[in-house]
Amino acid sequence: MTSTDAPAAIAPAPPVLAEVVRSGFTEGHHRGSLVLLAADGSVERTLGDPDAPVFPRSSNKPMQAAAILRAGLELSGERLALAAASHSGEPFHLELVAKMLAEHGLSAADLRTPPDLPLDPVAGEAYLAAGNVRERITMNCSGKHAAMLAVCVRNGWDTASYLDPAHPLQLLVGQVVAEAAGEPVAAVGTDGCGAPLMAIGLTGLARAFRSFVLAEPGSAERRVADAMRAHPEYVAGTRRPDTWLMTEVPGTLSKMGAEAVQAVALADGRALAFKIDDGSVRALGPVLARALELLGVDAPVVSRIGRAPLLGGAVEVGEIRATF
Repeated sequence: MTSTDAPAAIAPAPPVLAEVVRSGFTEGHHRGSLVLLAADGSVERTLGDPDAPVFPRSSNKPMQAAAILRAGLELSGERLALAAASHSGEPFHLELVAKMLAEHGLSAADLRTPPDLPLDPVAGEAYLAAGNVRERITMNCSGKHAAMLAVCVRNGWDTASYLDPAHPLQLLVGQVVAEAAGEPVAAVGTDGCGAPLMAIGLTGLARAFRSFVLAEPGSAERRVADAMRAHPEYVAGTRRPDTWLMTEVPGTLSKMGAEAVQAVALADGRALAFKIDDGSVRALGPVLARALELLGVDAPVVSRIGRAPLLGGAVEVGEIRATF
């Protein structure tokens, strides 16, 4: 660099969304970006840069499930909810995934998910205590993958390559994501489960969730939203915030994603999306609870979701709390 070259601009750090307070001392911060949409779809509040593309991770699953319906697979009820799930690996989840595969002449061997343990710690301990090992069907995305395989069978598409970004199903997923978000897909990567992953902005993600709850009855998008809201325990599990929120605030659509992404739409079209920059899910609950409060949600479940105590010597000595 010569003396006349200007230094490269440094992007400002994202704002602090949550702080870690132990014994009255702030020992850490979690930064990120957030957007809140009003019922009419207008942007009500932003923090950070919610228009910058992110990988929504499993928050994209409702769009993936809608693409599966558009491709012609007949799914409803618990099966459709499981197609949009990051399930906890509880017995009822695994039993239904196995049924969905068998109904289309498939088995767990056809899944391309990485072998894993149940996502839920309680279910995971019971699973290991029973002498089980990591399996493809136990991975939290196996419901989505079972539905993807099933629609391939239905359409005569190759099942071995169903995760290829150029596969007809994945091309359709990309179209659905872009349509729902109202913006083009900025990048395509590979999710933790191996499926193609489409990047969009957080504002686009909030718009997508809003579009699902307000979609015409009978449309693929509305069918996914209705199934998820009717069977939230299949979307997540019995000990998960998404389940609590969809159960206790009627009409709410909620889905978290890895790396601390969260998207929510309320029945009237209010919506939110955020990402914790460092990917720490420990800050997800407090940030989600505060965002819901700012959207006007007044329900006991908000406090339950927002509680994130810190322990010292098995005694509560602090908390993770939102800062906005």
